[in-house]
Amino acid sequence: MHVQVVNSEKELQDAYTVRKVVFVDEQQVPLEEEIDQYETEATHFVLYDSDTAVGAGRFRIVEGIGKVERICVLPSHRSTKGSGRLIMETIEEYAQMKEIHVLKLNAQTHAEPFYAKLGYETVSGTFLDAGIPHVTMTKNI
Repeated sequence: MHVQVVNSEKELQDAYTVRKVVFVDEQQVPLEEEIDQYETEATHFVLYDSDTAVGAGRFRIVEGIGKVERICVLPSHRSTKGSGRLIMETIEEYAQMKEIHVLKLNAQTHAEPFYAKLGYETVSGTFLDAGIPHVTMTKNI
């Protein structure tokens, strides 16, 4: 498996396809909330298993802080395959290349332990985003 920084329309569509499966189909997030106004300014990432897109994420710089967003992995590649970790490590490496040293993300509460294992600390109480409980987490890199 490898993570690709999106460089083509096909790779971007692959990332969107994974996001739609996970967030829109599985979690019932409205498409207009999932695909938002920040798509064009974000750097997108897609995880491939051979030639099949199985994960995705995006990264933006907001007020000097790296914002990690839309991290998702298809059900077939969750938990035991290290897929989410691979996406996160690639985004963190990308952020360091951009000289960003603080990362922030809004994690669904069920994913909070996953991000905590990667060194992220919860810095907020629980709030709803798209009707799903989230917490804000940060990490210095």
